[in-house]
Amino acid sequence: MDLGINGKVAFVAGASRGLGKAVALELSREGAKVAICALDDPELPGAVEEIKAATGGEVIGIPSDVTDADQAKGFVRKGLEHFGTVDILVNNAGGPPSRTFMEIDDDLWTFGFKLNLMSTIVMTREAVPVMKEKRWGRIINMTSVAVKQPIDGLILSNTMRSGVIGLAKTLSNELAPYNVTVNNVCPGYTMTERVRNLSEFLAEKQHTTPEAVIRKWESEIPMGRLGTVGEFSALVAFLASERAGFITGTSIQIDGGYYRGIL
Repeated sequence: MDLGINGKVAFVAGASRGLGKAVALELSREGAKVAICALDDPELPGAVEEIKAATGGEVIGIPSDVTDADQAKGFVRKGLEHFGTVDILVNNAGGPPSRTFMEIDDDLWTFGFKLNLMSTIVMTREAVPVMKEKRWGRIINMTSVAVKQPIDGLILSNTMRSGVIGLAKTLSNELAPYNVTVNNVCPGYTMTERVRNLSEFLAEKQHTTPEAVIRKWESEIPMGRLGTVGEFSALVAFLASERAGFITGTSIQIDGGYYRGIL
């Protein structure tokens, strides 16, 4: 299937590892020019070179801490300076730490807000004028199945990512006349470094092993396994495509059936 994004420009935040990196790789495979950002650490240039080697595409890395509004804006602005435009924006920032309600102080609540909700607002606000002017755009927010079925121990993520869903639904209606779509992807348990770290955190709390925690998750998933980053990135690439032009305002889970609701 020709997704129609060859030559498009995609900005993918939080893409030095995990799901963000997999998305950047998939979009580059489809012929998109890609800008990625992450914290200024050794993994960012490594991810750029890995994607380039795998796809032969044009990829740039922009060190950015998206919890800082100026740096989040700077990611999009520097990408625009380099490529001259943006067609696809993938908002991603990882997840806040796992804590129970009484373990979270005001500073941590503020951090979660900046990480997952405000970063999405800031980066989207920078990209929207360009997309409206060219009357084509794809905005995809990477959230979590927790927005449909909250996950114990992830109250920060459950709260802030649900705010992203409300933002996206309203914004999708505002931007629909400009042929700009806004959608959310909601991964369930997918084998990434963050999920492995979560299993270790829960194992310590529950006096068990990370492997036992993962087996418990798998037992709750009808497909009996965790998802792969490739399965997730394929969904994002489709939503970023020309073929997905009539899909907007949606929140699509990719979770092997973990979510039990009907809506």
